[in-house]
Amino acid sequence: MVENKRKQRINLDELKSGGFIKQTQKDLFTVRLKVPGGRITPEKLTKIAEVAKKYSRLGYCHLSFRQSVEIIGVHIDDFDAVIKELATVGQKIASCGPRVRVPTACGGCEYNPNGIMDTQAKALEVDEKFFGIPCPHKFKMGFSGCPIDCTRTREMDLGFQGVVYPEWSKDLCTGCTLCAKACMEGAIIADKEGKPVFDESKCVYCGDCIRACPTDAWKDKKKGWLVRTGGKHGRHPREADQVINFLPDHKVNDFIAATLKWYKENGKPKERIGTSIERIGLDKFKKEVVDTFEKT
Repeated sequence: MVENKRKQRINLDELKSGGFIKQTQKDLFTVRLKVPGGRITPEKLTKIAEVAKKYSRLGYCHLSFRQSVEIIGVHIDDFDAVIKELATVGQKIASCGPRVRVPTACGGCEYNPNGIMDTQAKALEVDEKFFGIPCPHKFKMGFSGCPIDCTRTREMDLGFQGVVYPEWSKDLCTGCTLCAKACMEGAIIADKEGKPVFDESKCVYCGDCIRACPTDAWKDKKKGWLVRTGGKHGRHPREADQVINFLPDHKVNDFIAATLKWYKENGKPKERIGTSIERIGLDKFKKEVVDTFEKT
């Protein structure tokens, strides 16, 4: 890949797209590694530490804001060796530039008691299917397991947040009022008999009432993803638009594919999808992408 690189004209954009980012120091690069969802094995961490100790001219790694591990200060002549050694444990290099990036994710429902959806499994699945697809500009996705939204889906080009719709059974309710006490949104209040009065307009679908109920009077009627698109941070931040609620888990990949297709057909070069949506109109995006999924 980089053989005789000194004898060639170095294409920094090409290197950056491959995960090698030019530093201020001469011939030194940051090597960005793929860590979908922020999950990494001890074996990979050990190997990364070994490689960094061996090849970093500055002697340290950096944990990026998007859950990547970056080896700082790698000389251009060492790229092939770094790639080869990391490959022994299956550790891959990430990418930059105008393409789909590695998705971020919180812990999800696997071990976090607040988690509603399996963010880790979905992030890995999405990474395998969509990573590296060319786009008009960078395209970032994130998965949050619940409305606490640790992954900050409001800042993503396409963000997915786990939600659960609570359903109350009168026959199982003892009037303990624990659900009303657990609801931090004021969506549930207790009447004189201790029975819950549910105001859906205030509900964020977090499932706290379900977890608090000792008799299973509150259960999940359905689970899914609240989807936001068009978010970004940077010099000119934009909060993502909420476009659909309770998207079924098995429809996530289809929704991503439809969104990317729309973006590639409508986005201008170096234009984030949020800017494309502002220019063309959110209604048009919803009509051409979202409406078909809301009917499923």
